[in-house]
Amino acid sequence: MRASEIHTGKNEKRCRPFSIKKYIHHVMAIGICLCSLLLAGCHGTRERNEFLLPDEFDTSRDYDITFWAKNDTNKTQTDIYAKAISDFEALYPNIHVTIRLYTDYGRIYNDVITNISTNTTPNVCITYPDHIATYLTGENTVVPLDAVMDDKKYGLGGSEVNFDGPTRKEIVPKFLGECMIGDHYYALPYMRSTEACYINKTFVEALGYTVPDELTWDFVWEVSDAATAKNSDGTFKVNGQKVMIPFIYKSTDNMMIQYLAQKNAGYTTADSNILIFNDTAFDLLYEIKKHVENGAFSTFKISSYPANFLNAGQCIFAIDSTAGSTWMGSNAPLSDIAEDMFVDFETVVRTIPQTDPSDPKMISQGPSICIFNKEDPQEVLASWLFTQYMLTNDVQTAYAETEGYVPVTTKAQESPEYIDYLSRSGEDNKEHYDIKILATRLLLDNITNTFVTPVFNGSASVRDAAGQMIENVTKSVRRKETVDAAYMEKLQKDITSLYRLDRLVPASSEGEGENPAREGLPAASKALLITLCAVWILLAGYRSYTLLLKLKKK
Repeated sequence: MRASEIHTGKNEKRCRPFSIKKYIHHVMAIGICLCSLLLAGCHGTRERNEFLLPDEFDTSRDYDITFWAKNDTNKTQTDIYAKAISDFEALYPNIHVTIRLYTDYGRIYNDVITNISTNTTPNVCITYPDHIATYLTGENTVVPLDAVMDDKKYGLGGSEVNFDGPTRKEIVPKFLGECMIGDHYYALPYMRSTEACYINKTFVEALGYTVPDELTWDFVWEVSDAATAKNSDGTFKVNGQKVMIPFIYKSTDNMMIQYLAQKNAGYTTADSNILIFNDTAFDLLYEIKKHVENGAFSTFKISSYPANFLNAGQCIFAIDSTAGSTWMGSNAPLSDIAEDMFVDFETVVRTIPQTDPSDPKMISQGPSICIFNKEDPQEVLASWLFTQYMLTNDVQTAYAETEGYVPVTTKAQESPEYIDYLSRSGEDNKEHYDIKILATRLLLDNITNTFVTPVFNGSASVRDAAGQMIENVTKSVRRKETVDAAYMEKLQKDITSLYRLDRLVPASSEGEGENPAREGLPAASKALLITLCAVWILLAGYRSYTLLLKLKKK
C-alpha cells in the first residue's frame, strides 16, 4: 500500500495529520520542564554547599574519621597529636580518629587532589587556604563553616560541646580572616608563624657594624657583601673558613611577595589578576644578581637549610620561619649538622628586612584545618567536633611550645600556662629555648603588621612562580649566564609557561581575549544554557511558521 492510500480506505482508521504547531508546543513544554529541573539542580547545589549541622548528635552510632596532618619528624609534635586524639576520644567514645602524618604540605595537597576524584578525601585535613581554593573546584568538597561556627548547640563555644573550646570571638580575628575564601570561611586557623631573620651578631660586630633594632635591605646587603672578603689563603676573613654564604633565604616566594608588599607594588588581585612581572620585581632581581656575583646571597633550594650554615658559622643572615627557630643558633635543640661543626656566637632575632622600618610588613603563614563534606551529616558533625578540639588551650599551648608557632586564640594566648611559658625564656635549651621564645614574641608583637596574599584557584601557582623568579636568576648568575633585559623578558615567558599563569589572567587586564581560568562552567549550567537556546530557537521557528500560514491564507 502506498503512503497516499493510508487515509482513503473506508475501514481504515485515519491517522491524524502531522501538526507542527502541536509538535513545537510539546517540545517547548519539555524544554521548560528541563529548565525547571536544571534550575532546581543548580539551586540544590547551592543549598548543599550551605551545610547545616544536624539538630542533635547521634551518640548511639560509631564514627571513624581520618585526620591528615603534617609533621617534621618532630616526636614531640607527634606525641601532642596522639594525646589530643586520645583525650578527644575519651570525651566522645563513639568517635574514632585515625591520623595520617605527612612530611610536607605539598604531599597532603597532592593526595587530597587525587582523592577528590575518587571521593576518598580525609574527614579533617591540615592545609593552607591556597590549597583549599583548588579543592573547591571539586563539587561540594570542603564544608563552608559560616553557619557551622555560629550554631548554638555545636558551634564554637556551643552549649552541647563536651569541652571548653574557644568562642568565635576568642579566635584572633586577623587569623580567622585568613581562612575566608570569597565570601565564606572554609577553614579554622590552627597555628600561625611568620618569617624572622636569625643573625650572627658576633660576626656582624666583627665586621664593624651594629645590628639595628629594625633591619633594612640596604643594611643586610651591605654587611653581606663585606663578609665576602677573603684572606690570601682563600679563607674568609670573618670566619676563617673556606665556606661563607652571608645571606641565605629559605622561602624565596615569601622573599618576593614581602618585598613587593613593602614597596606597595603589585602581586595579584583577588580575581586572579597576575601583577608580579613589574618594575619593582625586576629591580629586586637585578639587586639579587649583584650580590650573587659577589658570593653574598643564596637560597635554600640551591645551598640547603639556612640553619645548617648559620650554626656552622658559615652564614650571617638566615631567614626562615619563626616555626623553624628551634633549629637556629649555637645552642639549637634541633640540628642537621654534627656537634663538632657548631661555632659559638651570639644569636639575635629580628623581623625580616624592610624598605620602610616605620611601616613594617611581613607575611602571615601557618596551617589551618578544613573539613571535607561527606554523605552523612552526622559524620561531618563528628569531624567538626574534633576540629574544634584542636583549638582548645591544651592542644594550642602544647603545640605552640614545640616550635616558634603562636596559638590562634586569645583564649590560649592569655592563659596562665602560656604566659608562664613565655616568661621562662632561656631557662633551658629545649622547651624554653631563648631563640624560640624570641621568635614567638616577634610575631606576637607584629600581628597587626602581617598580611596574607589573595586566595583563588591557582594562587598557589602564582606563589611558586614568585619564588622561581629569584631561584632562576640566582642559578643563572652562578652559571655565569648574562642577566640583562633580554634575560628578564625570557624569564617572564618561561615562568608564565611553567606555571600556566596565562590561564589565570583575567581578560580585563589585557583588554582582549578570554580568560581561560573563567572557562568551564559547571555541567548543569552548560546544559541549562543549551536548553534555553534551544527553546528560543523553537519559539523563533514557531513564530516564523505562523507568519507563513497567515501569508498563505492571504
